[in-house]
Amino acid sequence: MTAEKLPTTAEARADLAATLDAIEDKLNVPKQAKATYERLREQNPAALVAGAAGVATAVGLGVWAVVRAVIK
Repeated sequence: MTAEKLPTTAEARADLAATLDAIEDKLNVPKQAKATYERLREQNPAALVAGAAGVATAVGLGVWAVVRAVIK
């Protein structure tokens, strides 16, 4: 039998809390999107503008396609 030191209750709770926080950060998509937006805004604002223009173009083309399909 090895002489491993078992964690105390407080250490186990702290480890569990850290693990749950890490899981929440991974699965919280809005939080990730906000962090990505903030990072991109600080590091490369031109890419942020280009991304916004791309999204606007995609939405515009989608609306145009739907309107065209309805008119036909």
